[in-house]
Amino acid sequence: MFQFFANIFGYLLNIINEFVGNYGLAIILFTLIIKLIMLPLSIKQQRTMKKSTRLQEKMKVLQFKYKNDPEKLNREMMDLYKQENMSPFSGCLSAIVQFILLISIFYMVRFPLTYMEKIDSAQLDVYVQEMKNGGIEVSQAYSEIDIIRELDYLKEKFPEDENLNKINLNMQFFGLDLSKIPQQYLNDWTVYIIPILYIISTFISMKITTSMQKKSKESEELIDITENKENEKNEMEDAMEQSNKMMSWMMPIMSVSISLVAPLGLALYWLVNNILMIGERLILDKIIKD
Repeated sequence: MFQFFANIFGYLLNIINEFVGNYGLAIILFTLIIKLIMLPLSIKQQRTMKKSTRLQEKMKVLQFKYKNDPEKLNREMMDLYKQENMSPFSGCLSAIVQFILLISIFYMVRFPLTYMEKIDSAQLDVYVQEMKNGGIEVSQAYSEIDIIRELDYLKEKFPEDENLNKINLNMQFFGLDLSKIPQQYLNDWTVYIIPILYIISTFISMKITTSMQKKSKESEELIDITENKENEKNEMEDAMEQSNKMMSWMMPIMSVSISLVAPLGLALYWLVNNILMIGERLILDKIIKD
């Protein structure tokens, strides 16, 4: 499945790259197009987030009221979801889509000659073997990146090869080599620029999301069940809060980890995606009131 989407994304990115002539700029435009395609889902997610925040306050009331009757609590909560026209799994679709995008684009960036240039794997193996014969170290995980890096060498060895002559991947972007992998260039400080900016943008995004959720809660009229309501949080509510915190941290941590062992082109995609997501959330928060 991931290879299928990586193939589609590769066609799109290659078309953009042929038009602009720069891999970094192509990734930025590619990210913008993907964001526009995903806009309807983002709008739905924003509405769901606002509804979910309001729903949590009503759920707290039910949890307190039926804390000694789990079966009744489950029935009442399901009725509440039906009344609000929401599903308990409404946030799953967005998470699944994000995961598919994460892995598919990772495949595409890892194998640009396969998914962008559509070069046969058997031919790529010939290039790798020739590089090894010439004493050039080839990464097992990122052999296609090494082929791009040693393109001039291979063109000398295979001057009539049409596949090599059609490769047009300029990975220099504002002084950064997007083919570099931070793990392989630990002494090169430039490989940390994009990952660090990505980490900063991730924390900004998380801060904005948290702020929106708090704002949404404060705008709702809270029902005061008891004066000691803050002390009456049950185990279910605590578990939900811990689960939300874990989910909000899991994806950024996983993405940062991958960005250190993947070509910088992937980290650039995540950075641009974060910046666009921040702007998108701020705009949609003003537009979507329900």
